[in-house]
Amino acid sequence: MSTESNQVDLELEEKELEKEKVPEKEKTRAELQFSLGELKIKSNNELGDIAQKMGIVGYSRKRKSELIFEILKKATESKGYIFSEGILEITIEGYGFLRTSDDFTVSENDVYVSPSQIKRFALSSGDKVAGQVRPPKEGERYYALLRIEAINDEDPEQAKKRPLFENLTPIFPDLQFVLETKPNEISTRIIDLFSPIGVGQRGLIVAPPKAGKTVLLEKIANGITTNYPNVVLIVLLIDERPEEVTQMERSVKGFVIASTFDQKPENHIRVAELTLERAKRLVEEGKDVVILLDSITRLARTNNLVVPNTGKTLSGGIDSSALHWPKRFFGAARNIEEGGSLTILATALVETGSRMDEVIYEEFKGTGNMELHLSRALSESRIFPAIDIHRSGTRKEELLIKQNDLERIWMLRKLLASVDQQEGAQMVIDRMKNTKSNREFLKMIDHVLKNSR
Repeated sequence: MSTESNQVDLELEEKELEKEKVPEKEKTRAELQFSLGELKIKSNNELGDIAQKMGIVGYSRKRKSELIFEILKKATESKGYIFSEGILEITIEGYGFLRTSDDFTVSENDVYVSPSQIKRFALSSGDKVAGQVRPPKEGERYYALLRIEAINDEDPEQAKKRPLFENLTPIFPDLQFVLETKPNEISTRIIDLFSPIGVGQRGLIVAPPKAGKTVLLEKIANGITTNYPNVVLIVLLIDERPEEVTQMERSVKGFVIASTFDQKPENHIRVAELTLERAKRLVEEGKDVVILLDSITRLARTNNLVVPNTGKTLSGGIDSSALHWPKRFFGAARNIEEGGSLTILATALVETGSRMDEVIYEEFKGTGNMELHLSRALSESRIFPAIDIHRSGTRKEELLIKQNDLERIWMLRKLLASVDQQEGAQMVIDRMKNTKSNREFLKMIDHVLKNSR
């Protein structure tokens, strides 16, 4: 499909489709052809009438957005074509493919997108594209996109007006993601007080083996989806075990995208790149996006296998250029002044016995504006959540937490600094178990501190 002759044939088909004249006997069918823009301005009753004429079953129980795409799908099928949608991945040759699987895996159902379509609609990798598709002809391998009906669920002409992610203004996070849900979810309550996560945060979760990082990620994810249903949550698992992927898919309501350890390193990088590009396109639309990455260490290790060897090797055997792209991924997290945000929380592995892992952590240590440290000593003592309160914290936390609450937290930190790590962690956990919320916990701490003076 990458040959010039096939591209020319497809472009001719696109032009013929645009000039297509419907015979008089098919006038009724022609009257039921709409663009996305035309359908969006219609009322629910008008859409219901159209759906009824088209013979769409159960239209009265569908949401407006779902009904619009059902109408577009039915209209496309009436012309003898297929309606398909996917996430666009543009190759270095200039053409692209719509990845139709949820985890961006390359499959035979992917749809070819010609360079002319990409240029005409100013498409970028990560765009969600829907439209009319035809099956592959003899000698072709892929389905081909003939007509674009929607870009990121918007009219194609409107999509051209969106801003570029790199041109948006980054600012400090100034609104907190409150993760507290149930009284017994102690881990998220501790995070809210001692290492708050802001909208647009760039955070590292520093974790030794068996310290409970996977469970913690699940609780953070569920805290976000429960309290902020409009936030787009993406869990990105790189070089992970398949059973861990299944567990995450079953316990988290957001999108789980994974490239397991049995995949090639090139696939790890491709999936991570497309995930980041998808997140950027959503932010350009003004949406708040959260990526939970497990882990930045494995992503850097993988990139070390893929990048050309420069001959400049750091301690631990990692090439000096191998960290550039993972840093670019992590650095994309930002709060946007014009609206929207990209929050990235990435796990960094430490105490693994690998010098390379330590070098990777040291390189990323100063790049985030929030760190959450898990403690092996606490986990070995079976104190969970194994959060090291002493070392965990957030830059500019005064922008996220009210001044009165912040003063109480600082006083509590001073108190905890004078006791052993395990004793301090156990004290906080026990006090939290005896209170129903962080508000009640802070009032109790305030009372205790006043009586101790």
